[in-house]
Amino acid sequence: MTWFRTLFVPLGTLLGLASASLGAAPADPALEAALARLDQASIGFKGITADISKMSHTDVVNVDFVDSGTIVVKRIKPHDTRIRVDLTTHQRQTVTIGGGKVQVFYPQTNEAQEVDLGGKNRGVVDQFMLLGFGSNSAELKNAYSVTLGGADSINGERTTRIMLVPKDLEILARVKKCELWISDKGWTVQQKFHTGGGDYVLSTYSGMKWNPIIADKDLKLELPKGVKIGKLK
Repeated sequence: MTWFRTLFVPLGTLLGLASASLGAAPADPALEAALARLDQASIGFKGITADISKMSHTDVVNVDFVDSGTIVVKRIKPHDTRIRVDLTTHQRQTVTIGGGKVQVFYPQTNEAQEVDLGGKNRGVVDQFMLLGFGSNSAELKNAYSVTLGGADSINGERTTRIMLVPKDLEILARVKKCELWISDKGWTVQQKFHTGGGDYVLSTYSGMKWNPIIADKDLKLELPKGVKIGKLK
């Protein structure tokens, strides 16, 4: 499913252990502290803008493909988040999510692909949107098993790395594990998606602006005349 990899490489986004109960292991204080920062940052979340660096690793040939660009995220209302990613090096492309569909535009070939976010596709996108920005720990704990990875530094910024394994078997068949690096501000500054067989996608965010003013037009993809549009399932 090529649209899935294209979408969640830049995201994707965009995040505990189940609540302690009789016989369950106690929660790790460092993990709970990271999730608490995440919860605090999620309050009043409206959107972000950032630069993105994306690396796709193919293990069988030991090749890394690196791309970069920008990302814009805007929460319209609960459960309605719009995203635009513009990758500007190598295979240039623009990806948008919103209005019930995903669009991917390749300006070099004047081609586009569209995916209807109905049925199973909607469920896949909903779960992985949690790994973007603005989610809280309760939402993550409902969809993923989360454990502590440890302290780390990303671009000179102190972070806590957490690891997530999807609970949904359909999601697990596509992504085996996710890693998130949460800054001391509660922002996700790096994501790593393990897709199986040693392959992974690593997205790093910098120059992040939290809750900027984002116009609706900044999220839309205006396709040029004569573009060839393919429908994907």
